[in-house]
Parts: sequence; structure tokens; C-alpha cells
Amino acid sequence: MSVQPENATSETKRDAMSGGTPASDAGLAVDPRELPSWRSPSAWCTLFGVFAVGFAFDLWSKYWAFREIAGYPVELERERILNDPSFYVPYHGRVAALPWDLLDYRLVLNHGAVFGIGQQRRELFIVFTVFATIAAVALFARGTRVRMRAAHVAIGLILAGGIGNLYDRFFYGAVRDFLHMLPGWSLPSGWKWPGNSTSDVFPWVFNVADVMLLAGMAIYIVVSFREDRRARREEKLAAAAR
Repeated sequence: MSVQPENATSETKRDAMSGGTPASDAGLAVDPRELPSWRSPSAWCTLFGVFAVGFAFDLWSKYWAFREIAGYPVELERERILNDPSFYVPYHGRVAALPWDLLDYRLVLNHGAVFGIGQQRRELFIVFTVFATIAAVALFARGTRVRMRAAHVAIGLILAGGIGNLYDRFFYGAVRDFLHMLPGWSLPSGWKWPGNSTSDVFPWVFNVADVMLLAGMAIYIVVSFREDRRARREEKLAAAAR
């Protein structure tokens, strides 16, 4: 049997008294998966990878739509759009994207936000998007953990969608929309959604950025719910172990 040197014993006692962790247990002190996401290069790669792909796809889809759907390129002049709120994209015939009236292509300029909210509030939405972007990055960095890959994907989608529409507001004066879901489907009894003149089941026209925004928020809500359940489960196990 070997005898531990006195100085080593003293160091161990000091560690215990000060709440420290002996060197042999240091690797068990913190689970790397529980570190804040800002400390993980792979988490940053996930965030920026999803953002870059989503942002590029959104801009490409809008470019394609306004060049091809009407049968001729639709040119948008920023100053004309900003100075003429009543400016509309020239009329074009119906273009079916999916059968059974599930989805049409329809070119529209949106001066508001998702679902046409807040028309002619361009400056407000620009400021809001800038602050929302900063908040989303802060949420990723401090509010998520390395293991929360789904949350990183969700925030990347939210950033891609928000900045994709922000790009349009800066460079075109309005957001380019082109997806119309359930065209020709009507609400029963002639009902109408508030603020809409038609009885369409889904009267709004949207774009890929809107899809990414809503998908990202939905994913993050699910992740948050799962994290809450995880935290409550761990609290119960900790209480039972006392």
C-alpha cells in the first residue's frame, strides 16, 4: 500500500473546502453538450449554414418568379415603388404550381409583413427586423446549448427568412411574393377573413422567406416545449435522489 504525500493530501482538502474539483475529476465537471452554443464551432456552422442556404434559396426563388411566372421579366423600380404605394405588378394569367388547386404562382408586391399585416410601414419593419436579428443571434449564443441542434436550425431559418424579406425592403421598397395556397377554395356561407375583400380560404400571397420564418418559429416552439419537459424531469430525479 502506497502512502499519499502530505502536500498532495493538503491540496485535495483545499479543493474540497473551496468547492473545487480534483484534477482527476475535471473532465467530468461539465458535459460539453451543455455548454452555451457560442462556444461551439459546430453550432455556429449549423446556424450560418442553414442561414446561407435559406437566404440564397429565397433570393433565387424571387428572382426566378419575377422573371418567369408572368411569361416575361417583371422589372421593379425601387423609387417608383416607394413613391407610388398603389403600384401593382402587371396582371398575368393564372399559373398552377400544384394540381387540385393546392398552389398557384401569382406575383404580388407586399408593402407589409406576413399575411399583409401593417401595410405601408416599411421603415418600422426594417427597424423591427434589425432588432429581431440581433435578438435571434443573442438567443442562439446564450439561450441554447451545444446539443440543441434543432434550435440552431430553427434560428437559422428565422434569420434567413427575416433577412430575405429585409433585403427586398431595402432594394425594392416592398417584398416580392409569389405563392398563393388553395386558390379558388372559398370559406362557407360567403365568410371573409378580417381585412380581406374575398372569401378565399387562404387569401394571402407569400414567399419562401415567409415559409422559413414560420417553420423556424414552429420548430423553436417544439424545442422549447421539449426543453421544459426535460428540465422538469431532471428536477424530479434530483428531488427523488435527495
